Formats: sequence, C-alpha cells, structure tokens
Amino acid sequence: MSELKNRVNEITKLLEQYNYEYYVLDNPSVPDSEYDKLMNELIAIEKEHPELITPLSPTQRVGGKVLSKFEKIKHKRMMLSLANAFNEKDLRDFDQRVRDIIHKDKVEYMCEMKIDGLAMAIEYVDGRLNYAATRGDGNEGEIVTNNVLTIKSIPTIVEDTRTFEVRGEVYMPKKVLEELNKVREEKGEDLLANARNAAAGSIRQLDSSIAASRKLNAFWYYLVNADELGFKRHSDALDYIEKIGFRTNKERRICNGIDEVLKYIEEYTEKRPHLDYDIDGIVIKVNDIDEYPVLGYTAKTPRWAIAYKFPPEEVITKLEDIIFTVGRTGKITPNAVIKPTKVAGSTVQRATLHNEDFIKEKGLMVGDYIVLRKAGDVIPEVVRPLPERRDGSEIPFKMIDTCPDCGYPLIKKDAMHFCINPNCPAKKIEGIIHFASKDAMDIEGLGEKVAEEFFNEGFVKSIPEIFDLAKYRNDIIAIDGWKDKSIDNLLSAIEKSKSNSLERLLFGLGIKEVGEKMAKTLSRRYLTLDKFFELSEEELLEIPDVGPVLAHSVYEYFHSDENKELIEKLRGYGLNFEFLGNVNTSTNSFFNGKTVVLTGTLSHYGRKQATEMLENLGAKVTGSVSIKTDLVIYGTEAGSKLDKANALGVPTMDEEEFEAKLQNR
Repeated sequence: MSELKNRVNEITKLLEQYNYEYYVLDNPSVPDSEYDKLMNELIAIEKEHPELITPLSPTQRVGGKVLSKFEKIKHKRMMLSLANAFNEKDLRDFDQRVRDIIHKDKVEYMCEMKIDGLAMAIEYVDGRLNYAATRGDGNEGEIVTNNVLTIKSIPTIVEDTRTFEVRGEVYMPKKVLEELNKVREEKGEDLLANARNAAAGSIRQLDSSIAASRKLNAFWYYLVNADELGFKRHSDALDYIEKIGFRTNKERRICNGIDEVLKYIEEYTEKRPHLDYDIDGIVIKVNDIDEYPVLGYTAKTPRWAIAYKFPPEEVITKLEDIIFTVGRTGKITPNAVIKPTKVAGSTVQRATLHNEDFIKEKGLMVGDYIVLRKAGDVIPEVVRPLPERRDGSEIPFKMIDTCPDCGYPLIKKDAMHFCINPNCPAKKIEGIIHFASKDAMDIEGLGEKVAEEFFNEGFVKSIPEIFDLAKYRNDIIAIDGWKDKSIDNLLSAIEKSKSNSLERLLFGLGIKEVGEKMAKTLSRRYLTLDKFFELSEEELLEIPDVGPVLAHSVYEYFHSDENKELIEKLRGYGLNFEFLGNVNTSTNSFFNGKTVVLTGTLSHYGRKQATEMLENLGAKVTGSVSIKTDLVIYGTEAGSKLDKANALGVPTMDEEEFEAKLQNR
C-alpha cells in the first residue's frame, strides 16, 4: 500500500507541474497524451483503492460535488476595499498624502490591472491548499473550495510549507463568455449578462460541476502576510508567489513616482479593449511594505493603495419606447426601452428614467438617439438626447394617469406618481419580492422571477401564502426547470426564515419610510411586534430620527385592519415576533442616551462591531460631528472629525479609554 501511496503522490506532483506549465506558463513540456496517461493511471488506482483519494487529488478537480449550502468563515485579516480615484487630481492628491506621511520626495508604486471579477482568498498550510473563500462583507466570506479547485491554474500543492494567504480575482475570460452565450442562445437560454456576473454566479453554484463547465481563471495580486514572511517590497512578494506556482498578471509594472503612474494609466486606457479579460481600472500600491503600518488604514480602506476607475464608457443608441413599472409602494417608474447595445461589458436593453420631471428636464422624446453609460460601470444611465439627430418622427413624452397594471387612477406626490389601489397585482408581487429579499427575510430561491411566476400561477398571492407553499409542491414540479432538490431548498429557506429576528420581519413588511436601519432601531426599542399595535404617533416621535411622516406611517400601518389580519396570519404560521439581538436593559451605561461619532481606525473593533456595541448600550451612533454630538471616539489616523470635535469643544475619547468604559459598561 505504501508503494501505491508513493505512486499517487508522484503522479499528483507531476500532474500539478503539467497544469502549471499548461495553464500558467502556456508552455507545456509534455504532450496531452502523456498527461492523459498519468491521469488515467491515477483514476484506476483510486478506483481500486478509494481510501487513497484526497480532496486535492487531480481527479477531484473536474467538479461534481453538490453542497446543500456554503459554510461561512471569518477572514483572519479583513478584505478591505480600496478608495477610488477618478481623475489626475485624485491621483496626485493621493500621492501627496503618501509623500507627506512618509516624508519622501518620490514614491515607488506598483501598478496592476483591476480585474473585473470576484475577489477570492486562499490559504495554504503545510504546502497544501487549505480553503478558498469569497470576500463577503470583508469580515466574513463563504468557503467555496470545491468550486475554486475546478480552476486548473490554481496550485493545490506548493513548495513553501509556511502558512500563508494569497488574494486575487477569479474571472471569466471574454472568449469563454462569448462561447458560453453562443451555446446558451442556441438552446434558447438566457444569456449571461457580463463576465463579472458570470464568474460570481459560477463560483456560487452549489454544484461544482457547473463551475467546472464555466472555464474560469484567476489572477493573484496580494500575499497577505508578506511582511511576516520576510518580504520588503510588494513586487518581490508577487514575483515569489509566481515562482511557486501562482498565476500573476504580467501587465503589472513598477512606476517611480506619480508621473510614471499617469503614463501607465494612459497606456492601458488604450490597451484595455484588447485584453482577454475585463478590467474596470488600475490599482496603484505603495511598493515598500514597511511603509504600510506608517500609512495606516481608514475604517474601510488602506491608505497605501488606491484604485483608479476608468471613466464610464458612453455609447449612442436609440430610445425605442418608455414603459412603466409599479413598485411595492405603488410608485410608478418610467423606464427606457433601448435598442440593445453593449456598454461596459454587457448588453443593455432597459434603463430607469426615475420620474416625469427627470424626463422633462432631459428633454427626452421616444425615438431619440441618446447617450447611454453605466454609472459606476454597473447601472445603465441615460445621459442626454441628441436633438440634432431628430428627423421629425420622434414622439413627445406624456405621463400616464392610470396604473399600467390595474388601471386605477394615479395620484402625484412631489415628483412621483403612485397607484393607491390596495389590490394592485403589481404592488402585491413587489411586496412579496421585498419580503423575501436578502436584507429582509432572506428567503433564498424566492427572487423576482419566481415570485412573479408563483403569483401568476396562484400559489402565492400574498405574503402569508409564502408559508403555505408546500401544498403546491406537485404543481410546482410540473413547471419546467423545477426539481425536487430545488423545491426542497426553497421550502427549507422559507422554514428557516420563520426564526429571523424581529427587525428582518419589520423591514420585510414594507412599511413606508421604514428602512433596514430604522427597522432595527424600532425593534431594539420595542422588542416585540405586538408592542407596535399599542403605540401612538407621539410615542414614536420620542425616538431620535423619527419624524412626523415616519411616525404617521408606522401608526397607520399597525392600525389598518388589513395589516392586522396579515400579521395574525403570519403569527399562525409560527413566525418569530421577538427581537433576538443584544439589548441593554440598564440605563446605567456611560453611553446610554449619548450621540456618538466614531472616527479613525479602531484596532480591536471594526466600525460595524463598535457601532453595534454602542447601540446595544443605548447610544445613537451618527456619521458627522455637530454641536449636538455628545462624544467622539477616535482610533489611529483620525482626521477631520476629530479636528472638528476639538474646535466645537465636543468631548473625545481614545480607543484605550473606550475599551475601559466598555468593561465598566
């Protein structure tokens, strides 16, 4: 058996070497037949001796494992985002700040492609891949090792046996996207919108064989613990991880000073369309790792790096029509129907026009040629019409006066039009979608298309009927695309949502003016949904940040017979009506009743965690300093907020004193 195990190890190392040569170096040393011969030998050995199969075996990299869900993992070091620069001035300001802090006349920077994909972190222990995880919210991600293993350019075994983490970007090459969409079009399937979404969607598939079929690739751009491993320069760390088997981007370049950075950006602005992958900018990092602690961090971003974002790509297309949609509150939104055109990597056919005033201010007419771009390379935005290209066939815009879904007369409030019919089908569908959304009840699988389909089929005509969906199981399975597993997953997600804390339910109910943050504020204060039936508008107005409009909206909602009936139905289905978060019932806390501002980097707590702790102790945490602020808590690299607090005479507290107060509550 030991001989077989040695042979398995020998074959594994050879196949890993050949994968590296083929997928990373693009310079194979053996023909495909030799690779296939070794792979077949390994398959035969593992078939006879399944006990020799390991999760990192080359035979396991083709996908096929199906998970019920992704496990969460807390990042050992936060995956921070980068501050953005949009022009030369932003970049020169960044350079000036860096030089002022480290007292240098010129700084050496590393410039790299900003790959438009999915951020990924991979840890290696004892020379073997330990896990791969998505960025998530920066603090916590999801373990997606099975899917990442299907990317053959990623090494599973490396020569360095120290524990280290590399970070990079998983992406879909442009050619692969084109090939996949060609096949999907032939099958009559929906096309993948763009390479970034396709990569992210592939990595989040529970079935790893789907990820394997998507032919993803990856670039690695950061050795997280480079300083601990003895590296002084970021460029040297990149050279090292490339040497031990990681695929790094060859377009990177060391630039001596900001003028060279600007030339590099100019060069790659021209080269961008010719790359085999999408980029949405250039990342600029201080190359000297020893300067990182000196430069420090803001709450969300490192001060030693910045991302230059390319200007939004603008295209000319035609406004073919303006149609109207109905939101969950009855708000009517006009939408541009555009002649399909490609912009910033995806084909756009629709764009929101916001409201009647927006269209009139732009001077848009149906049939106009228009300038279109994507705000932040994401949201389609109509910039302006081109009146010089009109030929007289254009049709002036006229706002509708009845609901496009139910025909009910519209009312106008400020700049918006609303349908006030309580039985409007479109409003009901949008209400169901909102209730099931991630920030509300988080019912995975009950998205827009499914909610609309189930509403039209008669399965879910109202929010409470979500929790009675199991009785339609046989009807759902008859719908094309639904299988037992997908139904089981949906029903499981519905059942799980019943135990959510009160703030999710309160937000999910879709009460006008009650956003996610206010739902939590109200839930923490009143603890149970039943309390809201007893509240007067005057009592609600006692809460900070609750004004007359919000107070009236909440009062009106809980005194509506229709809403009372809805809530009683939800009670009958066993939904939790209690707040499950931390509540400080004592009024003795030092922070109770104080308006607090956090600034700078807190070394022991993230901003979100510190905010939650303070709110649990009765404080109100705000983002700006004013004469009404009771306390400013500051960490390292505190900036203008601390200066303003000192100028206004607002009390301040450093992190050490903050921790001491927390101990004493």
